[in-house]
Amino acid sequence: MDHQENSSREDEGSGERGLLHTWKGYSCGIAPQRVLLSKVVLQAALGTRHGVLLAEGGEVYSFGELPWKVGRANEEAAPVLEQALCGRHVVAVAAGSFHSGAVSEEGSVYMWGENSSGQCGVAGRSLVPEPTAVSISDPETSPPQLIRITELACGEQHSLALSAHREVWAWGSGCQLGLVTSVFPVSRPQKVEHLAGRHVLQVACGAFHSLALVQQTLAQKARPPPDKCNHCHQLLITMTDKEDHVIISDSHYCPLGVELADGETRHGSPAAPKLRKSPSEPFLSSPPILPKATQRSVHQDIQSVEGVPAVKVEQDGECFKEENSDADTDGKAAPNTWGKNSPYPNEQAVKEYLKRLSDYSLAEQAPKVPGVQVSQELPADPVVPEEVPPATTASSTLNSLVVSCASAVGERVASTYEALSLKKVMSYYYPSPGASPGPPEGAKETREEQVRHEESMQGKKSSSLGDIREEEAEGLSRRLSLPGLLSQVSPRLLRKASQPRVRTVALTPTSGTEADGRLPSLHTEVWSWGRGKEGQLGHGDILPRLQPLCIKSLSNKEVIRVAVGAHHSLALTAQSQVFSWGSNTSGQLGHMESPTTVPRLAKMSEGIRVWDVSAGQQHTLLLADGDCYQPILYYSGKQVKEQDGSPQTEGGYTQQPVLLPFCMNMGYVSSVFAGGQSCLALSDKNVMGFIASLHELASAERKFYCKLSNVKSQILRPLLGMETLCTALGTACSLLLQTMASCFSKLCYLTGQHSASLNTFIRRSKEVKGLVMLEHAGIFLDTYKEYCNSVGNFLVMGGFQALAKPSLDFFGKSPELLQRLSETNDESVPLSDLLLTLFYLPIRHLHEYGRVLLKLATCFEVTASDYQKLQDGSSKYEALAIHLKRKMKEAEYTFHFWKTFPGKMTDSLRKPSRRLVCESSNKALTLQNAGRFSVNWFILFNDALVHAQFSTHHVFPLSTLWVEPISEEQSGLFGLKITSPEETFTLLASSPLEKAKWFRAINQAVELALSGAVDTPGTSSASVQRPDPPMSRTAKYTFYKDSRLREATYEGRWMAGKPNGRGILKWPDGRMYTGTFKNGLEDGLRSVVANASGWFLKEPRFGEYIVPNKTLNKNDHYIGHWKEGKMHGYGTYRYATGELYEGSFQDNMRHGHGMLRSGKLTSSSPSVFIGQWVQDKKTGYGVFDDITRGEKYMGMWQDDLRQGHGVIVTQFGLYYEGAFSNNKMMGTGILLSEDDTTYEGEFLDDWTLNGKGTLTMPNADYFEGTFNGEWGTGLKVAGTYFKPNLYDTDKEKVKSLKLGILAVPPEEKWKAVFEECWSQLGCEGPGHGENWRAWENIAVALTTSRRQHRDSPEIISRSHNKTLESLEVIPQHIGPVTMEKYENIRRYLIKACDTPLHPLGRLLETLVAVYRMTYVGVGANRRLLQQAVNEIKSYLRRIFQLVRFLFPDLPEEGGVIPEPSAEPQDGKVQSEEGAQNKAESPQPARVVSSCGLLLPVLLPRLYPPLFTLYALENEREEDMYWECVLRLNKQPDVALLNFLGVQQKFWPVSISVLGEKKQVLPSTKDACFASAVECLQQISTTFTPSDKLHVIQLTFEEITQEVLALLKEDFLWSMDDLFPVFLYVVLRARIRNLGSEVHLMEDLMDPCVQHGEQGIMFTTLKACYYQIQHEKIT
Repeated sequence: MDHQENSSREDEGSGERGLLHTWKGYSCGIAPQRVLLSKVVLQAALGTRHGVLLAEGGEVYSFGELPWKVGRANEEAAPVLEQALCGRHVVAVAAGSFHSGAVSEEGSVYMWGENSSGQCGVAGRSLVPEPTAVSISDPETSPPQLIRITELACGEQHSLALSAHREVWAWGSGCQLGLVTSVFPVSRPQKVEHLAGRHVLQVACGAFHSLALVQQTLAQKARPPPDKCNHCHQLLITMTDKEDHVIISDSHYCPLGVELADGETRHGSPAAPKLRKSPSEPFLSSPPILPKATQRSVHQDIQSVEGVPAVKVEQDGECFKEENSDADTDGKAAPNTWGKNSPYPNEQAVKEYLKRLSDYSLAEQAPKVPGVQVSQELPADPVVPEEVPPATTASSTLNSLVVSCASAVGERVASTYEALSLKKVMSYYYPSPGASPGPPEGAKETREEQVRHEESMQGKKSSSLGDIREEEAEGLSRRLSLPGLLSQVSPRLLRKASQPRVRTVALTPTSGTEADGRLPSLHTEVWSWGRGKEGQLGHGDILPRLQPLCIKSLSNKEVIRVAVGAHHSLALTAQSQVFSWGSNTSGQLGHMESPTTVPRLAKMSEGIRVWDVSAGQQHTLLLADGDCYQPILYYSGKQVKEQDGSPQTEGGYTQQPVLLPFCMNMGYVSSVFAGGQSCLALSDKNVMGFIASLHELASAERKFYCKLSNVKSQILRPLLGMETLCTALGTACSLLLQTMASCFSKLCYLTGQHSASLNTFIRRSKEVKGLVMLEHAGIFLDTYKEYCNSVGNFLVMGGFQALAKPSLDFFGKSPELLQRLSETNDESVPLSDLLLTLFYLPIRHLHEYGRVLLKLATCFEVTASDYQKLQDGSSKYEALAIHLKRKMKEAEYTFHFWKTFPGKMTDSLRKPSRRLVCESSNKALTLQNAGRFSVNWFILFNDALVHAQFSTHHVFPLSTLWVEPISEEQSGLFGLKITSPEETFTLLASSPLEKAKWFRAINQAVELALSGAVDTPGTSSASVQRPDPPMSRTAKYTFYKDSRLREATYEGRWMAGKPNGRGILKWPDGRMYTGTFKNGLEDGLRSVVANASGWFLKEPRFGEYIVPNKTLNKNDHYIGHWKEGKMHGYGTYRYATGELYEGSFQDNMRHGHGMLRSGKLTSSSPSVFIGQWVQDKKTGYGVFDDITRGEKYMGMWQDDLRQGHGVIVTQFGLYYEGAFSNNKMMGTGILLSEDDTTYEGEFLDDWTLNGKGTLTMPNADYFEGTFNGEWGTGLKVAGTYFKPNLYDTDKEKVKSLKLGILAVPPEEKWKAVFEECWSQLGCEGPGHGENWRAWENIAVALTTSRRQHRDSPEIISRSHNKTLESLEVIPQHIGPVTMEKYENIRRYLIKACDTPLHPLGRLLETLVAVYRMTYVGVGANRRLLQQAVNEIKSYLRRIFQLVRFLFPDLPEEGGVIPEPSAEPQDGKVQSEEGAQNKAESPQPARVVSSCGLLLPVLLPRLYPPLFTLYALENEREEDMYWECVLRLNKQPDVALLNFLGVQQKFWPVSISVLGEKKQVLPSTKDACFASAVECLQQISTTFTPSDKLHVIQLTFEEITQEVLALLKEDFLWSMDDLFPVFLYVVLRARIRNLGSEVHLMEDLMDPCVQHGEQGIMFTTLKACYYQIQHEKIT
């Protein structure tokens, strides 16, 4: 043919990739033909007589017989371009028997060819000549959503598509669709619902059956086996009690894998087949469903395999089961299935029997009608012939049937009886200790036994298949010999089943690892459905399946690819084995074993590893590796030769796969395809050696995976299964072995995944960026590191030595298997060394990776990106190989050291992860000042320095070890100073060389220990000089010597052997400190330290301390400052009793200002104390609020007792001030009750009068004399009664009573609060300190707070942070203060007082807290008003003293700052201070006062409690004033103006309402002087007297403006004119507590404004207030 030529001739012009070769048959005379195409072929597919090619650029070509195309019916056509697909960019093609399909890049499907069965998905046409789009959409979505397809497969009458969501869609005709329908053809693609929710990896189509490769889900693998069938809901395991024995059966078999009853009913099934008519006819049932008349005694119960039907045949009281039946519903028997011992006389009988069996199984699926008794006398089936003769004896019949069926039993038969049936019963009657009886445990054991058996069989080579068959036969005979009587089961088996099992390691890693997302999964299942008459479904029978059913025997075989011929199926595993099943008429299965209804291994020669498979009509094509890495081809099946241009089928066929001799001439074959009678191969030329290197990499990986799998199945699994293993190794080594086995299995699984990935890589892209080992090298490197570490740990602990004895018992004295797997030829090598070599093999494979990647890199230009990728990858793997080799040497060195080390110390020091660095057994290192006869042995490990002496030793962890060399000039010795947290000693080396060696070794070991012992690959300790470990570091240490810290564990920062910085200290008794340390002690106080260069500050640090209270079962909890290991500074202590202290500490005691809350409101004695503490006791001024008694004490304390002057107020209005002694009212005092009854005199106890005194009544009558008794319970009086209204002098005496004289003076209050502020500024007392140091302290406090904000932004708000930023700029405070400087100082103080992080702000916050604590609640007593006012004035004086300390040039109280000489700004209101400080003198100046500077900052915070006291004090006056305001405000404006005596010329004539002028009528109300009224009302919204005076001034200005507009001429107010108008404005303003406002201004007004303009205005307002109270309406 003109388009083909012999492939032995190389055609250089036809390209280098995707070369196409085609041939038929397998004889030596066949030469493959080259199919010449102008483009590189990427994929091919073959039908019965045609083929489809996918070329580069997404173009599709068809060749062969194309009868659906006009003029192409009977000729072999050259490849012809499918024009209809041009521009679609096809990515995949498929070919059925007589139709073709293609998938485009966007996921669309195109079909063409034969369509008589709807296989092209086009309705109403028998032929589809051109590719036509097939719409695949999900009808369940609205609107229907188009499905994106990634893969296509075609059979003879059907097609399957795999979607991007890994779901299967089908169309065409036949049960091979897997759809629940009986209406064919199915022209519109439908989803195969039975596979919905599963992750399908691949689909394949035979002529009339289908396969799917499905990834197992984690839930599937973890789920215990079900106890009922998913489809027919019958029990999978049945137990039937007889009189003297039990029948156990797991023989349930669901023949179609679906609920056929429903399907048959829906689609009009034929009438149900009749049941048997005689006892001799076999039938399928489970014992409980049998009619009573047919139940017989059962003496033999042979278990069947899962997936193989069991048939009970009863004859004369005997019962037997058939193990298998290769049958199909059409009655045809598979060839080579039945042996010569069959009990049936001819094949016809077998066919009829299988037909009845199939029909009966269908009948079993049908719904049973309740109440209908199944009887033996049912009408007989007339079709059934009576050709089955009765058995002569039960034994002969049973044996002959079993022998005849034995060949039909799959691999799982041999272990099923013990594993599945017997063990379930054992676990049911003899459950493991601690485990509940039931299926899960039994299922688990079943699984383990089953996996072991499968692995051992899987490990055997194909050449030993005969041995496997023998084992199966032995398994059957074993089962025949097992009695049905439970009582006759071997006692050894019963004991074994009831013993608890040692924890076993899962040698098959579960999915969900990091690699699973990037590499193909090996946890797969193969599902099959369709016609099964040739056994091509693999379920052990020849029945059809209407829906997909899992082939159980392939579930753990790691299938990575499936292929399907016309009537046979293939599965390729990750271990390069091929399982085949189905039709074997021409030897296409690759073996001649029978039956062929279950998957069996194809018979490949030793060392041949298959990595691609394809199947045609009666042949199979295999692509494999041999001794070299160039791929070779194997063929099995029918021989085909071409004569005169037409194929001729010879009678010959292969017994097993044969090598195609011409394959070596085809280059490097990347994939194979088969179809009809043809074979096709795609190959590449080895340009620059790149293709050869890729194949070398893939071949090496396949070989390596097979080696690892053999080690796992033949060495590791048997060893782990030994019952004596734990005893021989000990618990520690057993766990290490399990860890090593787990890591080995993980590495093995990763290698298998990578091998499968490389197979796909070679078949497809072959681009460097697709190499997983480069793109995700971290997965490989981490897995190898983890495995090497586990091997090293096992070696160090002597695991391989201990493993030698169990291995000897298992492998015998001549372990050829171990030698072969470990690639060791020396027979004298000890068993332990053999095992070590064997498990070290994987690490050597890393060199292979590095070598091949480097080889691949040389195929590219040095400047290419691929070269760089490959070079980097090679370096990584090579560096890791060298690194792991060094790690193994370290492990071996450590293991040999432990063999020479004294035994007792070995037990305590030997750890799996501990490695030896060096030791001083050669006396190279000694201890300075050691005794003459002492023995000192120093051993440096990777985690500790050990000092051994005779039988004792001490371990110094490296993370808390500091080493420094001692100068040889001073001492003349080669010494090293070693510092640990609790010891410091000197080591002397024998020479300078030894000293340098040990110094370097210790430093490097410490550095590695601090970095987490991660020795990175590519750096060796010899070649790279590491820096010395830092003096400051983070580490964990448990103290053993220190009396205070004994057995406490510290974790945190260290400095030269001492805790220094942040850390956590935990004691065994539960105490815990969290915070900062300094020189080994808890230290969190901001402190000032002096050195030679001056003063500097340490940052403030906090510590947290927890102390358990065992009595209350709660913890004491402290958070605050520390100093030298003690609580010192501000902190919060929450006691286990519920008490809470917030305040200052000193030397672990409450000292300074603080607040103690005792109990809660619901407890017996809730109280709050705030005040001064000295050495844990209340001493000095303090406020005690006794909430239970409703009393508040404000006074002096001494040693937790009230002592000195004080005040008590109660919730009932009682007020006492006077002397206290020993916590009692004792001495002179004053007592007032709510109704103003007053007592002045002597007291003896709380509220107890005793001695001389005066009792004054509210009406001013009074007693003078001696009083005795408790207030409120009756008093004894001896004295004189006075009626003072008769005598004027006595009236004066009553008025002279003043409160506060016996109270604590305001300057004595809260001294501790101010002292702490001075202390924060670095002063020993008020004014005793350096100004610059105060500013430095402020700067440190603010900077530290800013740093905390940077570390934890959530602590401080953004606005707060800006405030801190502005406070870092210190205002100029040296030199004369000008107005500008004064304003800067004022603004600075406002900001400073706005944040508690500034010392002034903290002071202000504390003062506000104590003030509210004093005057809120019970403290809101009107008698306390004057004390509250005086306290504020005292605050102002003392804060002003602090301000003048910070700004020394600020004038004293009352001092003057001259105004600038510039012209005053006209029309603008000055600041509030400016407004109140206008000087009367002609020279303008600003008077400096504490009120003007500080009251705007302080008073707004104290205003609520203070104003409440004013309101209480002036309550009567306010009531009178308010009553008058309400009465007078009822009058209209004109009437009120007239009544108040306002001159008529000041009466407004018209008013403006919304810009419109309206006349003032007699009835007009609240309209005159409205702007002035509104202005005056703002007095209630201001806080400071200066602000309130400013409001009054603005009110006067508003009145003036309105009068000026009315008179239209200038005039000057006289008080007679002004007062009535202002009185009108005050009345209309309706200010509720005007009296309190007036008194507050009067008490706190700046003295410098009292006699100025604002002073006069204030006097006018005050006069109006009193005038309103006494106003009378005539």
